[in-house]
Amino acid sequence: MLSSLALFGAGLAAANPLVLPGVGSGTAPDPTTITITSVSASGNGCPQGSVATELSPDRQVVTFGFDAFQTYIGPGTGPADRTKNCQLHLNLKYPGGFQFAVVESTYHGYAQLEKGVTGTFYSTYYFSQSPADTTTTTTSITGGGLWEFGDVYTKQDLVPTASVIWSPCGATGILNVNNRIALTSTNTSASGTISDDDATVALTQQIHVAWQACN
Repeated sequence: MLSSLALFGAGLAAANPLVLPGVGSGTAPDPTTITITSVSASGNGCPQGSVATELSPDRQVVTFGFDAFQTYIGPGTGPADRTKNCQLHLNLKYPGGFQFAVVESTYHGYAQLEKGVTGTFYSTYYFSQSPADTTTTTTSITGGGLWEFGDVYTKQDLVPTASVIWSPCGATGILNVNNRIALTSTNTSASGTISDDDATVALTQQIHVAWQACN
């Protein structure tokens, strides 16, 4: 379960799909045949009316924008302010006889963390048809330094092939991505926040896939 963290610049480059052993282009179906039929979100980090979605014309990429996915810690805040979650639900259609794996996704947002405050971003991937089969990635930001003044960040998940979550064999599946942000502190007087940037799209997700034939 690998994850990398980098500063987010003027643009977010599209990541290349990972290649899994035994999944060759000669046997895999055309990846453009996978489509997202509908999407939704649930959780205290994305209450009704606070999420914007944009689906690409080919229905292969969805972008989620959040207005309320924000956490705070420090004087005057309570336990409920320190952690929020938002679970994304993607209804997918794909060729029968093949499975696809979630192998890469990208998020970005804003963090301002004083020394002693740590922000952790968890993402758990699973299909509704197999809820016990999950992969979780974790990225942490330690406060102080440039984070004390606030900056944007990028979280990029690279899911190891040994832990890849495969879709059910068939023609449809529901992919869930449970995202949770949590703040902790070793200094009761220190403050911190992880949130979006005003009303702009602060967190985005792009799904990339690899294929294998069903047995």
